[in-house]
Amino acid sequence: MNHQEVFKVRTKRHFISKALEIFLLQSEKNSVYRKYVRQLGVNPDQVKSVEQIPFLPIEFFKTQKVKTVMSHESRVLRKENSALFLSSGTTGVERSKHYVSDLNLYEASFRKCFDLFYGDVAKSRFSRDPSSGGYSILAFLPSYYENKKSSLLYMVNNLMKRSGKKESRFYKTNEQKTLFQTIEKLLAKKKKVILFGVSYALLDLTPPAFRLSPLSQGRGVRGEVIVLETGGMKGKREEITREELHKTLCEKFGVKKIHSEYGMTELLSQAYSKGEGIFNCPPWMKVLIRDPNDPFSFLPAGKTGAINIIDLANINSCSFIATQDVGRVYKNGSFEVLGRMDNSDLRGCNLLAE
Repeated sequence: MNHQEVFKVRTKRHFISKALEIFLLQSEKNSVYRKYVRQLGVNPDQVKSVEQIPFLPIEFFKTQKVKTVMSHESRVLRKENSALFLSSGTTGVERSKHYVSDLNLYEASFRKCFDLFYGDVAKSRFSRDPSSGGYSILAFLPSYYENKKSSLLYMVNNLMKRSGKKESRFYKTNEQKTLFQTIEKLLAKKKKVILFGVSYALLDLTPPAFRLSPLSQGRGVRGEVIVLETGGMKGKREEITREELHKTLCEKFGVKKIHSEYGMTELLSQAYSKGEGIFNCPPWMKVLIRDPNDPFSFLPAGKTGAINIIDLANINSCSFIATQDVGRVYKNGSFEVLGRMDNSDLRGCNLLAE
């Protein structure tokens, strides 16, 4: 199977076909998933729809080595092109581990996904001057800096390099003034800026007194800034609703909307929201909502339940994951995230307990 084929998925029919193909592969070549499927009593050959596919509880990434291993991969894939990504976590908390055997696949996924939602990070498709278009990628992600194996840091750092802009870099907690000065200078030059920030850190930012005008003042007059929150209070602040978070950030940065990124250590793909907390997936990713009282049943559009994710790019680990997030899906496939499950231990996790 050519792994890059997943990025050619465009139709619902093609997605279903590819999902079933990957399910058969992973139910055979992924030892953890194979055991889980068998203990559920599921015969892979009888699975004919996406809804019949078992979703692996995300907790398994904390205790098991979730990998899909082809017989030829040990020879083809080199160690320097693989990585182990770890989730952020506090002392004493088991962290999720995602063994990525092909970084090219991860890079292709987040690059194509970014291009799909925001265009080429390096230059404008309408400009012949590469230095005149694209985005400057700035990041304010304090809690991630100590985690050198963060998949988010890897992605943002790669986007920074691709942007080719000297201003693209990570900003530390003590560099708030420099961060705002950089944004102002770029906007004055009519440049486009994307600021990645973890939620609590963005709330902690204090716009300096020198900022005389809203950052969003007229695209034609100035540049454009997109504030893109990556979610999570990381235990630093009390959790608040997304509406409260976005209202506060809009006032703080002088923008009309706050964008959001939905991703996690266990995935290779991301969903993006351009406002109002409504996310959209790339064509190779899909969200389904399961019944919290029956993890093997799904709810119709508009109903609130637990989020299941199909990420076809996760072909080397597991493409079918039952998360601990709560949300709802709409008829057009968009979705919103409403919070976390109260009981983080999902049913079925004890099936592979050792």
